[in-house]
This record gives sequence, C-alpha cells and structure tokens, in this order.
Amino acid sequence: MEQNTPTGNQDRGGQPLRSRRTILFAAGVAGAAAVTDVCLGRGATPAQALSATHQRATPAWLTRLSSTPTNADWNALKGKLSTHKLVRPGQSDYNAARELFDPRFDSLRPSGIAYCKRPSDVAACVSFVTRFGLPVRVRSGGHSYEGWSSVNNGLIVDVSDMNSLHFGNGTVTAGSGIDLINFYAGLAARGKAVPGGSCPTVGLAGLALGGGVGVLGRQFGLTSDAIESLQIVTADGSTLSCNSTNAHSDLYWASRGGGGGNFGVATSFTFRTHDLRSLVVFFLGWPWIDAGRVVNAWQSWAPHANPNLWSNLHLFANTGGPPEVSVGGTFIGSIDGANRLIGQLYDKVGVKAPSHSVKVHSYLSAMLLEAGCETKTVHACNMATRVPSFAKSDFFTKPLNSAGISALLRGIERLATVRGAAGGNGSIALDAMGGAVNRVHPQATAFVHRNALFLAQYITGWTSPGSAAGIANQRRWINSYYNAVHPHASGQAYQNYIDASLANWRVAYYGINYTRLSEIKAKYDPHQLFRFPQGITPPTQVACVADAAPDC
Repeated sequence: MEQNTPTGNQDRGGQPLRSRRTILFAAGVAGAAAVTDVCLGRGATPAQALSATHQRATPAWLTRLSSTPTNADWNALKGKLSTHKLVRPGQSDYNAARELFDPRFDSLRPSGIAYCKRPSDVAACVSFVTRFGLPVRVRSGGHSYEGWSSVNNGLIVDVSDMNSLHFGNGTVTAGSGIDLINFYAGLAARGKAVPGGSCPTVGLAGLALGGGVGVLGRQFGLTSDAIESLQIVTADGSTLSCNSTNAHSDLYWASRGGGGGNFGVATSFTFRTHDLRSLVVFFLGWPWIDAGRVVNAWQSWAPHANPNLWSNLHLFANTGGPPEVSVGGTFIGSIDGANRLIGQLYDKVGVKAPSHSVKVHSYLSAMLLEAGCETKTVHACNMATRVPSFAKSDFFTKPLNSAGISALLRGIERLATVRGAAGGNGSIALDAMGGAVNRVHPQATAFVHRNALFLAQYITGWTSPGSAAGIANQRRWINSYYNAVHPHASGQAYQNYIDASLANWRVAYYGINYTRLSEIKAKYDPHQLFRFPQGITPPTQVACVADAAPDC
C-alpha cells in the first residue's frame, strides 16, 4: 500500500493504537516499505532457479559490451538531462542519493543516479545504458522490499522530479515520481480522490503499476483500475502514450498490474478521479483474549460488507512483548451508517471493543491519519524515518478455519520468546478485498487477484541497526510464521510486496496472465534491458538470476 501503513486509534489506556506502519515499527516510527522490486533465487543455482520453459535461448543481457563509459561519457549524459542532476561515486551527495527506503540495501553502489524530469531525460538514459551494456533500474519512491530499485555498477533512473499534477474533466494527470502524500494533498485541494495506499513516501509509479491496494479499494477499486492512460519510455527510447483503444492498448493492459520495472519507465499517468471531501475513519481495539473471535468475525464481515466500507485487521507484538489486536477502516457515508456496520461486526464478535473511535475526517486528514501523520504537516509526513524490515504476502480466497486462525494467533504469540534486534517487532495485517476490486474480471487487467476475501502482509522490522543474530532471529520468525499460515491461503501473492524467496512467483503474482505479459515483454523489450530477478521475461529467454548475472 503502498499501503501497509498506520492508522491511529486509541488503546485501552487512551494512547494511540499503532496501525500498520506504526504497529510494524514500534517506538512511534512511521512509514515503511510498500512497493515494487527484488532478486530471485539468491541461494539457488541457475539450473534450480530457471524453469525448463525458460532455458531455450541465451538472453541478450548475458552478452556484455566491452566498452566502459569514461568520465567524459558520464558528463555527456549529464549534459543531456534537463535537470543536469547526475550523482556519481565520490560526490558529496552520493551516499544520500543512492539510499533506498530500507537501510538493508545501503551496501548497493550504483555507478550513477540520474534525476529525470522529462521523457527525453529517460530516453537519454536508455540510450546510455544500451550503448555501454550497463544494468539499469528505475526508482520512484525507492520502497522495493528487496532493493531492486537499485543495482551495483549500473544506472538508477530516478523519476522523483516528475511530480506535477494537472487536472482535467474528471481526471488528473500525475507525474510518475510524485509520492503518495503529496498526490493526496493535491487531490484534496480539488475535492477529488484516487484510490491508493497509505505509506506516505511510496512513489506513485510503483504503486500503480503493481496494482495499488489501499484504504478506498472496496469503494473505488485499485490504483491501477483508475488508470485511463499512461506515458512510458520503452527499451528503444520511444515515448509511447497508451490507453485502452490505441495501438499500444496491450502495453496499457500490462501496466495495470504487471509490476514496476518490467516494460519501460512510466513518466506520467492519467487517472479517473472521484469526488470526495470527507470520510469516516474508525479504529477498534480488543484485549488479546478476544483475538480469535475478532479474526473469525472480521473475515466473515469485512469482505462482504457494504462496498463503501473498507477495513483491515492487525495482529502485532514487540519481540518479547504482549500481543495486540485491532481493526481499522474507512467508510464513505455518515457516522450513523458506519456505526450500524460496526454494530454488525460487534454482533459477530459477541463483545464490543473497549477501544472505539469513529470520526469524520477530511480526505487529506484521513490520508495523513492512515499514514501515521495525524499531528504532522504534509511536508513533515514526507520525511519518514528509514526502517529495515522483511515482508511476505498471501491472498486468501476462503475463510480461515479454526486451525488457520490458531496458526495466525500462535505466530504472533511466539514473538514473546523471540530474541530479536533492538526495537524488533512483528505483525500480520489483513486487508479486506471484495467490492469494486472483485467486480473486475481477472483478465481485464494484468492484476489477476480478483477473487480474494483478503490480503495478508506478514512483516517484521526493527528500529536500530541491530545485531546479526537478532536480525536472523526475526527472519526465522517471519519465515516460520508464513510457513504455518500459508497452507491456508490461495497460493497467490501480491506483486507489490515482492518476495525473493517465492519459487513460483510467476504464478503467485500473475497467474493466468503471465503468458500474455511475457508476450508483451517480447514485443516492447525483447532483449531485457529492463530486468531484475523476478522480472517478466520474453517466452524464449531466461530469467535474471543473481548467481548467473552479477548485474542482477
């Protein structure tokens, strides 16, 4: 979300309940990685990591050009950028410029970071990396769960300067690099909304290209569902405008859920907007003894409720600490209408939440609240603390049975015995699907997950550098937790919560749509200029595997 972020209820002692982001990273740290890039089979050999159907031809990216760009070549590229912003090793701002959101990837050392403001800037970068055979990665917000918006010894195409907003008749055209909280602020000033996630510093491109699950999803659909058209620079340097009816309708289809970094560099999106000035936001908290009943009731309520309601459920604990359970959500309508729906949940649980907050907020206020920025300005919310984490995901198409609920609870309870990194914590966040999301056919867009009841995000983070042993313990915890709950899930996973350990990621992320995505890849990027370990590949080419290609 992309989403995966905080909400801000009150606990039994009157203190704010930590929501997805704040919950994940205790001690009041807000923000987090939500979207896009990563590396397949880090510990696997190429033979293990590649399926038989992807071994038929030697990919172009394995053939390296012998020339190496000189300082003069790099300076020539800088001169072609309208921003003239090209940061290279040795410059005073290099260390800051190469950082992604997650400090786990601070060891990555790209050869350059190019800040692009126009499509022509991107085209110049594409020409440069093609000429010299350099790896290239695209960076919007830099929130890749696996660090795949950067690469060693390559070029980062950073689109964060593409941050303009232009309003039309029921639409908004947004630069691909605008972050979510500024996107929402611009929309709110016009009384408009576009569905999206809640992590404030996530870049719009990564969110939209991979789907865009968020707090208005059941009401308005995914971020990708709202895309009317987009502009994208492809591997041959062309700047293409894509919509549902023009010559590039296939690329438009692929860009609505096909994942960031696969088909080119998106430079702008035109979204359909919705009139929205206010909405109800609610937060409910129960003691842990009621957690099983809350989970069982929530899963039979939230995915089937009035589509003007969206809700999530959080189970959380600090390592070595007691577990917590909370439910949050949004409702487009009146407080009385929201309370009637919440009353249906209470009837199912059998007991009201001791902590109960239901309030009307302006659209922007609600988005700040969901981002964990209730008391902050938009500018301050955009200065989120960088926090390390591990994450995984599952879609659920059937309700959890008693064994599944037990596994869900036991995993959080086990955190009491985990000796993790300083400030360590873990959680699972369940986001209700259904409503507008599930009204779309699975093959109408590249986003195939249209039959889920809810999406689960497993996450563990820590608030200080932490010891290697503590971090390893937290990774073992999340893997164990996932392995216990995953058998109750559908086998699908969210491409925006990209996960390097997924062996069957093509099916998990894209399902029946992968074949068509592969064919579109072959049409627009046959030589895999845009590649990463879980990148979509043409039908006759191998995937990018770190052990086989160091520039992965």
